[in-house]
Amino acid sequence: MPDRNADTVASWLERHPGIEVIARDRAGVYAEGARRGAPDATQVADRWHLLQNLGEALRLAVGRHRKAVSAAGKAMASEMAGNAEAEPEPPEETSTKLDGLRRSRRDQRSELYAEILDLREAGLSPRQIAPRIGMNVRTVERWLAAGGEPEHRRPPARSVLMDPFRDYLEKRWQVGQHNGLQLWTEIKRRGFEGSRATVYRWTAARKERSSTAPPNSRWRPPSRLNCACLLSEDPTSLDEQTERFLCHLYEHAPQLAIAGELARRFAALIRGDDDAGLEQWIADTADSELASLAAGIGRDIEAVRAAITQPWSTSPVEGQINRLKTIKRQMYGRSGYPLLRNRLLAAA
Repeated sequence: MPDRNADTVASWLERHPGIEVIARDRAGVYAEGARRGAPDATQVADRWHLLQNLGEALRLAVGRHRKAVSAAGKAMASEMAGNAEAEPEPPEETSTKLDGLRRSRRDQRSELYAEILDLREAGLSPRQIAPRIGMNVRTVERWLAAGGEPEHRRPPARSVLMDPFRDYLEKRWQVGQHNGLQLWTEIKRRGFEGSRATVYRWTAARKERSSTAPPNSRWRPPSRLNCACLLSEDPTSLDEQTERFLCHLYEHAPQLAIAGELARRFAALIRGDDDAGLEQWIADTADSELASLAAGIGRDIEAVRAAITQPWSTSPVEGQINRLKTIKRQMYGRSGYPLLRNRLLAAA
């Protein structure tokens, strides 16, 4: 049975004859609808969406080799500490508690993923698994595709809740009070509404700033997401530490070195204006970690070729979509279509 969304696209195009170029993302329903509604029009895949697809393929590849990423990080940390056999120094109490919280949450995610695998082996689909473990269907699908539970590394960010108490915490730190639990108890009596973990993060960051240890001993390996980004970077633009980390990673997972080289080739194709190497890239990628992406590119090769050789893109449309969403969110998503339409037209 034909897809209803494809029917909608085809019907709209049939009511607007004369369209010569259709710039679109990689969704199959749009491609099918465009073929049916405007068979003579040239379809152009959007370059930004192609690069987004490449990034997602790299993230999945790194996820499948997460043990190699972890091993490379440990090897790099040992190398930078100057002694691969050396035992790490015992952490301070605040770091121990913060690390304990992180380990606990990481263990919970690991248990959830193990339960997902058990249910999958029992023959259940992601749609059946999700309600059993209280997760979103898309999250279950993403974990299965990545081959493991995700990392939840909190990016460095300034806590607004801490702002009124920073001077007090700094004074207490200067007089020698470095216990995260005690500091949290003290500022809680003064009206602090945040969690202990927020204070533990502050004490850990404060200890790092005051530490006299060399920077190399505090090196942290990149997350899987950052690791995927590094694979597509120009090797000549990387610093020495990153280069050494990638060397360790490629020793443990040589497939990722191939994936990185193929990713850079594809990005160069998309950003250029010569499609001569596209078919060769698809052939070279067939047995790599990016095989699924290459197969999709092969099925949509004419639109991808047009993306390389023609100037069209969906950028103007994406800008209008973003403006529409902004107006909608200003009304908390509760406006009806007539009001939303009037506000959009009034702002035009």
